[in-house]
Amino acid sequence: MAVILMRHTRPVFGSDYCYGNLDIGLADTFDADAAAAIALLPTVEHIVSSPLQRARQLAQKIAEQRELPLAVDPRVSEMDFGAWEGLPWASVSRDELDAWAADFLDARPHGGESVRMVWQRCQDALAEYASRDGDTLVVCHAGVVRAAFAHGCTEEEFQTSIGYGETRRWPGDDNQTGDCE
Repeated sequence: MAVILMRHTRPVFGSDYCYGNLDIGLADTFDADAAAAIALLPTVEHIVSSPLQRARQLAQKIAEQRELPLAVDPRVSEMDFGAWEGLPWASVSRDELDAWAADFLDARPHGGESVRMVWQRCQDALAEYASRDGDTLVVCHAGVVRAAFAHGCTEEEFQTSIGYGETRRWPGDDNQTGDCE
């Protein structure tokens, strides 16, 4: 069955901050943002959310409106950036960013998760959801969506853009998943 990935709506932090796995709230525009996102959703039978409140709040609203139970799964949380969490990107050490770029899949200069670790937990979760009867909506984060569609696990694939409140169908039209090896 289909898995529909939805990125949470606009958070209180801007894109100039590394907020990965920080449990930050949503912008004051949440009600309008959520209404616009929900209006475009297809019918689903299951709803799963990241435990982070910026995803969980949107998922809860959808679950209530659609009268569906909500499951929370930490496997669809955003990447844990360790010591970088909450920092402005501009204040992250150039040496650490270069180390990450030099070994994009496996480097962990921040002490948190590697890209490969995120990819693996996301792929495991999505494969489980795809085996269910009925379509599953997963309210999550940009990093999870990027990991879902990174068939060859290249840095370029992890640059995929997805806006706040937007959705993508997994595994997509090409019906491929990768192995990140």
